[in-house]
Amino acid sequence: MTDAPLPALDQVETWLFDLDNTLYPANCDIFPLVERRMGLFIEERFGMDREAARALQKRMFRQYGTTMRGLMTEKGVDAEEYLAFVHDIDLASLVPDQVLLEAVARLPGRKLIFTNASAEHAGRVLERVALADHFEAVFDIRDAAFDPKPGEAAYDLLIERHGIDPRRTVFFEDTVRNLQPAHTRGMTTVWVEHDALWSRADAAGVDEAPDYVHHRTRELPAWLAALG
Repeated sequence: MTDAPLPALDQVETWLFDLDNTLYPANCDIFPLVERRMGLFIEERFGMDREAARALQKRMFRQYGTTMRGLMTEKGVDAEEYLAFVHDIDLASLVPDQVLLEAVARLPGRKLIFTNASAEHAGRVLERVALADHFEAVFDIRDAAFDPKPGEAAYDLLIERHGIDPRRTVFFEDTVRNLQPAHTRGMTTVWVEHDALWSRADAAGVDEAPDYVHHRTRELPAWLAALG
């Protein structure tokens, strides 16, 4: 991990946030609900038992970046049908965090969401955590032409569509490998770390935080609040 200084606040034009397990704690256990719906989709669509469906789901994630991308590529699954099914979950465990709300409100410049989920799911989450009014736009998996992070094209499409200057952008993300393309393009990267497998450094094939991680935190609200 590098210990790069953050750009001065008045030099940051864009604050770019991943959504799930970044703008709310991973221990809210939203992703396990989505993950179970992914498995159920595979079970019902392909007549698999739970164990076989889970094995296929994990292979798709490792190979393609998201299970959906793999199912689209290898199985011809319709993305809209899949997205509607897997995001049909209860968000009752999500509650606003006052420290996070105040810290995000204080950030100068633009604030955007960059997610591998759908805009509809992002909207529901942002409403639950009372952050919907703070973000200019959501760049979702459709905007990325269904090529998810960490696919290089998604970052270029995001930058072009929203006129982002990567050198004046700070990107927050819990999946460590998704920070590498952001770093390559000149963004300041912040790893919002937790204990789930996909957030760990070994998921990116390294033992510690890699060089493309500039900052890391397990407490995003406190980290943002400390920016002053």
